[in-house]
Amino acid sequence: MTAASDLESALEVFLAALERERRASPHTVLAYRRDLAQMREFVVAARPGLAGPADIDVTLLRRWLGALSKTHATTSIARKIAAVRALYRFLCKRGVVKDSPAAALVLPRVRRKLPTVLNADAAAAVVEARAGEDAIERRDHAMLELLYSSGLRVSELVSLDLDSIDLDMLEARVIGKGNKERRVPVGSRAATSLRSWLEARREIDQGGTRAVFLGPKGKRVTVRAVQRVVRAAGMLGAARSDVHPHALRHTCATHMLEGGADLRSIQEMLGHASLATTQRYTHVSMDRILSVYDAAHPLARARGAKP
Repeated sequence: MTAASDLESALEVFLAALERERRASPHTVLAYRRDLAQMREFVVAARPGLAGPADIDVTLLRRWLGALSKTHATTSIARKIAAVRALYRFLCKRGVVKDSPAAALVLPRVRRKLPTVLNADAAAAVVEARAGEDAIERRDHAMLELLYSSGLRVSELVSLDLDSIDLDMLEARVIGKGNKERRVPVGSRAATSLRSWLEARREIDQGGTRAVFLGPKGKRVTVRAVQRVVRAAGMLGAARSDVHPHALRHTCATHMLEGGADLRSIQEMLGHASLATTQRYTHVSMDRILSVYDAAHPLARARGAKP
């Protein structure tokens, strides 16, 4: 067996286990596959006599990362290191290798980027930007309302089926990361727009799908299509080019926090596995508070001045 095939076989076993045992999303599996394939290509070319994953050492991995540093951002490199670490943890548990060369790799310091958040007026303008009477306008309006009111991920939105939504109870059942199911509230305005869309949906529905949101040809709407709708609404409603589905999710969480919701409730609603992920919204909220303070408070100029 060649080095390339031996290593490739180990990668395929790991990726299959990632999908089957850890129930990772297709997006996560694809990202791991790309990162690990890139690593395999480099190490096999750099060390032709390599017999398999056990012969990869930290020096070889550092050479790979050094090459990446010339063309890739630190966030991308950090993700690739995480993928290689996960691979070797798996191989160690299976007894394929004794030690992990990736354990000695140092993650690059990634500068925290605060999420895009709209103020209440801008959020309302974006949501209303696609309001209209024809079927596609009703669909777009309902999608925007639901993204903002319920803080859904775009993948969760497109995967909604008709039996996932209970408009009488004002809630939706969504499948999040790791195929974990949770229930989220649906705002009354979102419910109204959803009812309007579901009436118009009959014009597009050609049977064969239970998807809530359909494209013009009657098939389940795609993630890319939703992204285009949100981007267009951002430009039309708020004259901003940085509005994307996740920005509406961030905006939902930040507005809930500013309205008095506790972090645990927001964590459960968003489906975050860790509270630390949710806590970033406290930083966003404080930045917004300080911005308003600096602009409006008569003593704002004195903040930080020498006594």
